[in-house]
Amino acid sequence: MDKIRLAIIDDHSIFREGMLSVLSTEPDIEIVGQGASAEDALRLAREFLPDIIFLDISMPGGGLNAAQEIVENYPVVKIIILTGSEGELNVMTALKTGARAYVLKGVAARELVNILHIVQSGEIYVTPTLAANLLSEMTTGSRNEQTESTFEKLTEREHEILALIAAGTSNKEIGLQLHLTEKTVKHYVTNILQKLQVHNRVQAAIMALKNQPNRTQ
Repeated sequence: MDKIRLAIIDDHSIFREGMLSVLSTEPDIEIVGQGASAEDALRLAREFLPDIIFLDISMPGGGLNAAQEIVENYPVVKIIILTGSEGELNVMTALKTGARAYVLKGVAARELVNILHIVQSGEIYVTPTLAANLLSEMTTGSRNEQTESTFEKLTEREHEILALIAAGTSNKEIGLQLHLTEKTVKHYVTNILQKLQVHNRVQAAIMALKNQPNRTQ
């Protein structure tokens, strides 16, 4: 398996060095560069075309500005926002810009590696607590009624898979837990997205997290 080529951009040198120390020991991850500004991020994207770039929001030049330029000019590079900002507006802006993940600093090293693989496989990830808060801000009463009605269309198996999606579980891990092939899981996920009338896993996850307390078994 090819290594995940990674660049890390954060203006806090101690945090950046800590990430380098942890991730450089992973056998399937290769650190191709590091930096402290939006300018550094664009330079590394241009020179190395890494698979994934970690970006902080609060850094010289702005992480979201860098993300937008990278997505527009180097679409093969996947962006993970790794930040301390929990603001819903930042989450929404990052996802609309094209970031593939929004993760809060403080995440465990093992979980961070797992998120890297989730994003590398083409999936989207948002810290579950942020996803729930985001949906709470976005929905209205009428939307909630529509959501409850929509959830009734899901089968028990689809509810089970959706719960795992909301927990940040990859398709491969879902397959292992439920004894399904990854291809079958992908089929279920596609069906779930269509039934919920959403475009991606993040939207499905935040709907699930918001609706969860209202479900009856």
